[in-house]
Amino acid sequence: MRTPVPMIVGIVLGPCGLILTLTSTLAPNWRDVSKIPGMATDIIQHQGLWDICEESESTHDTKCNIQDSLEYFSQQPVQVSKGLMPSSLAVLVLGLVVASLGVRCWTETPHSLPAGLGGLLLFISGMLSLVAVSWYTNELDNLPVVVNSTLQVGYCLVLGYLGSCLEIIGGISLTLSFYQYYKERKLKKAAMNYNYPPASKQVPAVASSIDNADLEMYYRTPTPRSYTNALDVLGDEQASTYTYRSRLPCDSDL
Repeated sequence: MRTPVPMIVGIVLGPCGLILTLTSTLAPNWRDVSKIPGMATDIIQHQGLWDICEESESTHDTKCNIQDSLEYFSQQPVQVSKGLMPSSLAVLVLGLVVASLGVRCWTETPHSLPAGLGGLLLFISGMLSLVAVSWYTNELDNLPVVVNSTLQVGYCLVLGYLGSCLEIIGGISLTLSFYQYYKERKLKKAAMNYNYPPASKQVPAVASSIDNADLEMYYRTPTPRSYTNALDVLGDEQASTYTYRSRLPCDSDL
């Protein structure tokens, strides 16, 4: 059975969002401060969630662990982002693990329920990181900074937005598996309520809410063992209760 397209989209966008969100969380470049009075004009100060670095544009030398003299790290948007971004990563990793159990990786058929649950976790993870990045961006100019300096948005905020959007899109795509799970449960319930006569080769009409073609495919099984068992070509040709087998040419037909 082929892997459904929504599962493929979700399982591809999820790791991409993980890489972008991880980079955004760890890199010290949420805000750039340049033209700082009392310092060289080519010095740019990169401020992140965990560290502050200074880079010289002329020599490209970077020095980190700069002292936080303005109490930048104690500001509420920074503190909240410190909690939301790692939480988003933890939920995202858990969601990818759960989704991988549902997507057709280790089994012949995908499992809709784990895939849907994984998508729900991916969606929550994307919302957590999106709240952190959006709040920090909104308070960018209100965070303490040296007077008469110039502020710019760092690339971490851009990566954070992209990663959050990929996680949300991938999560929504995977949550579509809940519909497939509901459909499978409905077909299974219909199969338990209808008994196939041994000689019948047609699927009986069922409730109008269930597609008879889907119910027929539900009863189809792989090629009979009579193709691989030369001693008993009739062993798998006998119809059994709740079993529908496609008619294939073999010795008994001759």
